[in-house]
Amino acid sequence: MTYFYYKTNTWNSQPQISEETINLWKHLADKTNWRIVQLPNGYYQTEYQDIEKDNWYDVTRRETIKGAEQAIDGSVEHYTKRVDFLKGPKVVKTFK
Repeated sequence: MTYFYYKTNTWNSQPQISEETINLWKHLADKTNWRIVQLPNGYYQTEYQDIEKDNWYDVTRRETIKGAEQAIDGSVEHYTKRVDFLKGPKVVKTFK
């Protein structure tokens, strides 16, 4: 016999983001914390350095170094937007 467990969450407001997650986003939004390494198979791997500067974590693999750099630029842009949205919603249009 199989039992399934379902869990739902509801919030009255948006879930609160931990300080650890915010610090990681800020860290990943800085391009100096990224690097590109070439793998033995000829592909290029993008990696980011952890906050404690101990380890590097692989993120994506690309065929060209240009593609790897574009992937890093996209990631930096993504995390920069996340950090910006922590300041609150942006007004995009007002009516009079």
